[in-house]
Amino acid sequence: MRIQGIDISVSRTRTVVIGSGCAGLNAADWLATLGETSVLLMTDGMNRGTSRNAGSDKQTYYKLSLAGDQPDSVLDMARALAGEGVHGDIALAEAAGSVAAFLRLAQLGVPFPTNEYGEFVGYQTDHDNRRRATSAGPLTSKMMTECLERQVRAKNISIMDTTTAFWLLVDNGRIAGVLAYDWSHGKLHLVLTAHVVLATGGPAEIYAASVFPESQQGMSGMAVAAGAKMENLHQWQYGLASVAFRWNVSGSYQQVLPRYVSVDPSGVEREFLREAFRDPMEAVSLCFLKGYQWPFDVRKAHASSVIDLLVHRENALGRRVYMDFRRNPSGLAEDFSNLDGEAKSYLLQTGSTQSTPFLRLMHMNAPAAALYRDHGIDLERQMLEIQVCAQHHNGGVAVDSNWMSNIPGLYAAGEAAGTFGAYRPGGSALNATQVGSMRAARHIALDSTLEAPESAEPLRKQIETALLGLRFENAQAIGEKFRREMSLCGAHMRNPDALLALDERLNAALVAARGEMNGLPPDFDARIRLRDQLLATRATISAMLCAAKKFGSAGAGLILDDAGDEEISHLGVRVKSNIRQAENLVVCTSMTDGVFPSDTAPARPIPEAERCFETVWRTYRERAKGKRRNGT
Repeated sequence: MRIQGIDISVSRTRTVVIGSGCAGLNAADWLATLGETSVLLMTDGMNRGTSRNAGSDKQTYYKLSLAGDQPDSVLDMARALAGEGVHGDIALAEAAGSVAAFLRLAQLGVPFPTNEYGEFVGYQTDHDNRRRATSAGPLTSKMMTECLERQVRAKNISIMDTTTAFWLLVDNGRIAGVLAYDWSHGKLHLVLTAHVVLATGGPAEIYAASVFPESQQGMSGMAVAAGAKMENLHQWQYGLASVAFRWNVSGSYQQVLPRYVSVDPSGVEREFLREAFRDPMEAVSLCFLKGYQWPFDVRKAHASSVIDLLVHRENALGRRVYMDFRRNPSGLAEDFSNLDGEAKSYLLQTGSTQSTPFLRLMHMNAPAAALYRDHGIDLERQMLEIQVCAQHHNGGVAVDSNWMSNIPGLYAAGEAAGTFGAYRPGGSALNATQVGSMRAARHIALDSTLEAPESAEPLRKQIETALLGLRFENAQAIGEKFRREMSLCGAHMRNPDALLALDERLNAALVAARGEMNGLPPDFDARIRLRDQLLATRATISAMLCAAKKFGSAGAGLILDDAGDEEISHLGVRVKSNIRQAENLVVCTSMTDGVFPSDTAPARPIPEAERCFETVWRTYRERAKGKRRNGT
């Protein structure tokens, strides 16, 4: 095709998977396993994105308990996942599919540890009431992508690399194509298709203070623009993270009790936590609890999450904040005799009584220290700069229990899907990448009658629209400016008035960019990413304003309000307290004529599923009869 003087190559495939993280690779692998032969994996870089480049001190994978005598069940796990903005049918599906998805990864070579008898021994993670968590180490998700990529390449699944999908095309109410930019060759591609699995991760481009890998973009805006309904866009996880090398400083990094300091522009160093508490050991104990309670939580704003607030305040005042593993916090006794409670007990029980935080870290979790050394940061000799950063998006595309959106044929899996609420158990995101993509692939494989459109002509007007609104001057600088503003007023501390003003500026930037281009400019990749950032940010702000009005301070969003009924004494600010709800609600957002309305709706409950074997067996056979492709 040739549109607005731009040549566009056109191809056809039955299913396009967008993204090469844990969700995307697993979707492609499952599609091939289920007999699908017309599958294209589209990625802007096989080694980019969160799954390949992110982790923590001990990256957690959450699944049904598989060791010991502690009772567990699918329904128990579903109840742990449901609530606080989570649909019950999705929670049940994630719980039911967790064992199959987890064991498949173990069989593919992800080294989840077992005891000598083969039990996958677990531990308790945040927001968990069982020992369902396991880990293959700091790089669990990276190992998952490596194993899954080997499967995809072994099955000769088509891969379109260095290619950024930026517009979804819909015809007669269902998905019809993907418009993409091959940035390595400066060319546009249109892929006609019957199914799309969106596995692009969260909208990492929204925030400046971010622990998302710098190579991670996310393209949630194109789903909004296509008419996909979104849910819980206001729900994020924020937490302390290093900035020179982006990494969460949770778990062991906090439990070894590093010293917290801030440095002003003139180089003056302050141990600001000591100044904020009458009892300096209270600050030390709260830092220890950050290991278990790493994500910022408004319910802990007067407890462990006050550490996040104090770090944020130092940054807002123009000071840089560091964790110092070379020295103990001032006032901490060498034998920990003046340390009380869980922190003292834990350090003594684990034998972590060495003289410095670094030595304690080497004893407790040496790979956590080695990780920084491998990235040029020696924690034994230098301080580690940190900020409160966006880490994970708990909202995204609204999906059903097959991970399909309101647009037939469009699926979303992993962080791109809005399947998480305010308090997801740690590690449930990795389980969601595997279960969601597996269920999407199975649903597509059963949908054997639909094929990709024969012609691109009915999509011409949509393609013309996709190429409009990109007349940005200095797209990179504009994006950086809006990311900084969002981090200041729309992260864990949210100012509704400032968010409204920011939304007006975002809209003005989109309006100013309307019009045709003269061919493909050299910075076309930056322009399509900026448009996606602006759309995703506007949708997120709408959800945040709705949630602030409906829920007050809730989840990870502390609502600043000069007339608020609660004071954060350590900061001297007033906030809107939590407004408790009688039912489990989700925040729904869509886009209509450039406006982003948001409202709440009841979450779907955990269904009363049929569990009589004979009945399930019969309906299973009927559901699959005549639907399987290629005899599989």
